Amino acid sequence: MSGIEKLLVTVAKLRDPETGCPWDIEQTHQSITDCLIDECCELLQTIDRLDMEHMEEELGDVLLQVIFHAQIAKENGQFDFDSVCEVLNDKLVRRHPHVFGDEKDLKTSDSVLDRWELIKSNEKKRGFVATGVFKDLPPQLPALMFAEDIHKQIVKKSIDASEFYDSDSIEKLLGAKTMDESTIGALLYNLVAWCKDNKIEPESALRRYAQNLVDTIESREG
Repeated sequence: MSGIEKLLVTVAKLRDPETGCPWDIEQTHQSITDCLIDECCELLQTIDRLDMEHMEEELGDVLLQVIFHAQIAKENGQFDFDSVCEVLNDKLVRRHPHVFGDEKDLKTSDSVLDRWELIKSNEKKRGFVATGVFKDLPPQLPALMFAEDIHKQIVKKSIDASEFYDSDSIEKLLGAKTMDESTIGALLYNLVAWCKDNKIEPESALRRYAQNLVDTIESREG
């Protein structure tokens, strides 16, 4: 078998309800979304460093996420990895008429991109179609996840980080005795909006603050 065939068999065995891995069997599309983001971020790090050996491994980890989702969909009778590849291949051929068709006049990157967007706009939309002012933008919050992971480690390892976080002070500041998901969502959105209005990039601000927290604790604990 080829490498990809072996991998497909392995993931299917991991998901086997009778003989598979308990953790793998329990997962859903929703439960492993953080894994996809984590693996993509780790891959980006290897690309930034041009770490080819590590990049090979991280590309595999990202591929695993694709195969895992495809396996779950296959079990639910929706699609499988092969159909994912077929859809992707058809799209690539369709959107490159200058390579696979007769439109040989597309000689520059700009002309290729313009044609790509035109073809894309005329394609039948798959799945959810946004009807509002904004198009359907994926929620990408790696800095938020970064901060969340740091806090998990602080709690798990019983590290004193009181100078960075005091839950009692937060609740007093907000004037709220109970903090539910809706309250937190509103708070985060308003913080982001305030940052943008004051020319502060919230993603960078949170990442720098979280990294400073890590550096401070590492220096102190080390």
